[in-house]
Amino acid sequence: MKVGLSRAKSPDKFDFVLVTYLVLMIGMSLLSIYSAFGIIGQSAGIDYMMKQAMWFIIGSIAIGVIMYLGNDSMLQFAKIGYWFLMACLVVLLIGKVYNMFTGGSLLGMIITTNGATSWFKLGPFGSFQPSEFMKIVLILITAGVIDEHNNNKITESYEMDFSLFMNVAKWAIPPMILILAQPDTGVVLIIAISLVAMIVCSGIKKQWFVIIGVLLLVVVILFFYMYYYHFNVLNELIGGEGGYRLKRITAWLNPETDINGEGHQLYMALLALGSAGLTGHGMGIELVSIPEAQTDFIFAVIGQSWGLIGTIFIVVLCLGLDIHLCRIASMSKNMFEKYFILGILGMLLYQQIQNIGMIIGLLPITGITLPMISYGGSSLLSYLIAFGIIMNASAKAKKLSDYVYE
Repeated sequence: MKVGLSRAKSPDKFDFVLVTYLVLMIGMSLLSIYSAFGIIGQSAGIDYMMKQAMWFIIGSIAIGVIMYLGNDSMLQFAKIGYWFLMACLVVLLIGKVYNMFTGGSLLGMIITTNGATSWFKLGPFGSFQPSEFMKIVLILITAGVIDEHNNNKITESYEMDFSLFMNVAKWAIPPMILILAQPDTGVVLIIAISLVAMIVCSGIKKQWFVIIGVLLLVVVILFFYMYYYHFNVLNELIGGEGGYRLKRITAWLNPETDINGEGHQLYMALLALGSAGLTGHGMGIELVSIPEAQTDFIFAVIGQSWGLIGTIFIVVLCLGLDIHLCRIASMSKNMFEKYFILGILGMLLYQQIQNIGMIIGLLPITGITLPMISYGGSSLLSYLIAFGIIMNASAKAKKLSDYVYE
């Protein structure tokens, strides 16, 4: 009998599981954004909800375009996007300097919020945050760098690993410096952790894990030593504008000491979660008011509206999505796509853990949002672009697994 390989006549390879997770998340996002404004602010809640829905529709179209084009050209698009976004970040820096000296907005289109100059105004459509898209672009470029490095690697050595670090750094460090200058420490942390996760999975020598672990431990010990014994020196070094970074650490460690200042959001979030019980107070019922709850503190809104059941549902959704991405990465035979998925997974995990952790008081407040749930058009659209690439990888992996002998 003739033995050969052929494609199985199976249904379309579209990843319905991934789409289900995304639809459930955006559904919870829309309901939570509306609920964040309470009964008094219903009109504002509807406005924000409609804007988020608009960005979801645009993102869905972007997914369709990416699936039509395929992933082969994504790296080239990423490099073009990199230089466009770098130009945007430079303009934002100029806008920040202009705002510092004049108090105005450069060309009336650059937005400074809570001391951070991170957005371009898009009129009725909201705003555009280049750093959110830079996260995805850097993960794409790093995936390409790692794939090319491993294909050309002759032998495993510290020199080869160091060469990889330098190749990643030359792309990552310039935008990270510009983003830090806005200042947006949260996005810089997300980028750094995502890229480190990709490098760790790239096949570098295991001794680097020990080196990185020891360095992180030293940094943490040194930080808390300086915080408790040399606070003023530490504040001069890393405190930021008005010392806001260390104020957030203090608010995290002792939120009750500054409930009308930096500790206000965390204190109110803990009250909202603690008073909600098993099923919450109901959608739109705002017994505890949390400033800007639709962004960083959306998890507290979910807890206040739907109680412990609502928060568990969100955690299960996040875990389900993460596990599904792990499955796609393990199935993928294309190393560029595998590294990209691992980078997105690292970014998702860090944002999920950091956001939920800071709202329940386990981690310091960093301004990091909950992916796919918090309000933010740039964040949502950038993630949907990433998921479009992942859907292509998933379809390709399924096709390979569906070859059968006949």
